Parts: sequence; structure tokens; C-alpha cells
Amino acid sequence: MSEAIKLTATIRTDVGKGASRRLRRLEEKVPAIIYGGETPPQKLTLSGNEILKASQIEAFYSQILDVSIEGASEAAVIRDLQRDPASGRIQHIDFQRISADKQINVNVPLHFVNEVSCVGVKMSGGTLTHNMTEVEISCLPANLPEFIEVDMLEVAAGSSVHLSDLVLPEGVTVVALAFGADRDIPVASVTARRGASEDAADEAEPAAEANAADATDDEGGED
Repeated sequence: MSEAIKLTATIRTDVGKGASRRLRRLEEKVPAIIYGGETPPQKLTLSGNEILKASQIEAFYSQILDVSIEGASEAAVIRDLQRDPASGRIQHIDFQRISADKQINVNVPLHFVNEVSCVGVKMSGGTLTHNMTEVEISCLPANLPEFIEVDMLEVAAGSSVHLSDLVLPEGVTVVALAFGADRDIPVASVTARRGASEDAADEAEPAAEANAADATDDEGGED
């Protein structure tokens, strides 16, 4: 796990939709809330520029953040983000406090490797598709990985990598798999090249005709 991203927040006393709009438009601030644990929820304000910079980092969305609230440090993860539909800028953040001894569920990104060398693509001309870009995992905070690596090297055309095929760090489980085998969905697939079945049929046809001709010759020889 990489070093935690640090954010600086102040306690927000001016609440309501009007107050939040003023923060965003006039002061370039981002309203937020932090909750969880034994401490009551707190409404916060963060620097819009700081959030914009942090949001460019992949780990911002899935890793433990160090939120400094007027000098007091809180370990938290993002539970919800609201964005402006036009600009994409973050409008509000929900943080959840975490405890070192309690399991957390977090969506972490999937990193696909060996895609160019994938046997189903390189040897069979198949098309590789990412069915998922992140996966929800459960673990203690100390075991939280930055990402899960998916090796596509040996995936043949017409085959898929499922959730149960993922190689997970110690102490990490996939949340969906706890709900039954029917939740073991594909993470990535290699679709066979279009026309591959027709090509195989074309190659098989001459062999079938040759076998039929040999059988006819054998019958003629018996007469």
C-alpha cells in the first residue's frame, strides 16, 4: 500500500444547499461530510484546487486517505462522490472513517497486463474486452492493495477471466463471490475472430471430401 494521500479540511458550520453553492462558486471550495466509527458525523470544507489535484491520482478513489480536520488526522475512504454533470468537477464528497481492526469493502482498480502478448489475440486474432475495470474487495485496512493485476497472457480466444481467477493478496477477498457461484462473472474476455468458425469449416471440407472419395474407391475395389 502506498503512502496515504493527505487532504486538509475545516469544519463547516454554514450548511444547506445555498451555502454549498456559495462555497463551490465563490470560494472554490468543496463541501464534504465524514462519518463512521464512534465519532459523530462532521460537515467539512476542502480546497477545490487540492481536491482537483488529488482526483487525478488513481489511488484517491480506492485507498485510505489522511484527512486533516483542523489539525486532527482522520483515516478515511471515499464512499460517494457527486460531480457536476457538465464540467465533471467534484461537487460533494462523502468520507467514511476506518478502523485498523475492522474489515472494509472498497472498489479497487484492475490493471490488465500482457494484453499485447495474449495468446487469444496474438495467435488467434481474437478481440480482448474488459468486462470490468474495478472490483469490490473486503480486507483489513493494512491489507488494502492499490490494484488487482489481471494477467491476460494465457487467455485463449473464446475464453474469459472470471472473478474466481483473480490472484488476490493475502487477507483479501472478492465481495461478490460470497453471494454464490452465479456471481462469478467475467472480468475480461477474448472473443474469437469473426469468421474463425467458417475458416475451420472450410479447412475441414476438403478433408471430408477426400475421406468420402477414399471410401468410394474402397467399395469399388471390392467388386
